[in-house]
Amino acid sequence: MCPSALGLAPPRVQLLQRQDPLLLPPPGAGGRSLPQRPVPEPGRPEVAPRARMPVQSIHCLMPAALRLPPGVPEPLSCQRRHTLPASEFRCLTPQDAVSVFEIEREAFISVSGDCPLRLHEIQHFLTLCPELSLGWFQEGRLVAFIIGSLWDEERLTQESLTLHRPGGHTAHLHVLAVHRTFRQQGKGSILLWRYLCHLGGLPAVRRAVLMCEDPLVPFYERFGFRPVGPCAVTVGLLTFTELECSLQGQAASRRNSC
Repeated sequence: MCPSALGLAPPRVQLLQRQDPLLLPPPGAGGRSLPQRPVPEPGRPEVAPRARMPVQSIHCLMPAALRLPPGVPEPLSCQRRHTLPASEFRCLTPQDAVSVFEIEREAFISVSGDCPLRLHEIQHFLTLCPELSLGWFQEGRLVAFIIGSLWDEERLTQESLTLHRPGGHTAHLHVLAVHRTFRQQGKGSILLWRYLCHLGGLPAVRRAVLMCEDPLVPFYERFGFRPVGPCAVTVGLLTFTELECSLQGQAASRRNSC
């Protein structure tokens, strides 16, 4: 049965009748007349009534976080660029020994023909006293390091090169080295200052000592070290000057400046 037989106009006609009153039949032409829109006053523009959107539909238009289907990798531009800290200072572990030895070997073999510490000695100190070491890492890569141990005598001896005395109050700095691609950038100075700050926070450590060749004495004097005389330790034909730095009076000032 067609809709007109039931007195129902097709849906399109109804839509046109709602939109344009000019298409409506005149009153009395049969059927009921629909209410017409009021004629606007002369000189006053017609203003359409404000449409109200249901609150529920507003919430539906809020942007939602898009998620990729499972198994589809994110584009590189959306992935996290750095998963490791850009710059980090931390104590070394035995797992860092190989990286330490590679930097040390390159730094010292070409100059003196020998390394202050062998690989097994590095592993030894990083196992017994890792808190007396400090490494500088950039995006997970070791760029500079210091290794130390405790000593319990007033002056350094040949034994101090390989021994760690847990009851001692003197931190013996065995080696400071910087990776070749990061030299001449002040990283050795920054690392040494950080290391002295670190030692100042260890209650058992009262002073730091080291031995170096004469040309390096002014460098260490800038950080509070003072020469105490020729060192009893010799390596082949090389001789050294022994220096010490008190950590008790300067510990607080160093911690505040680090």
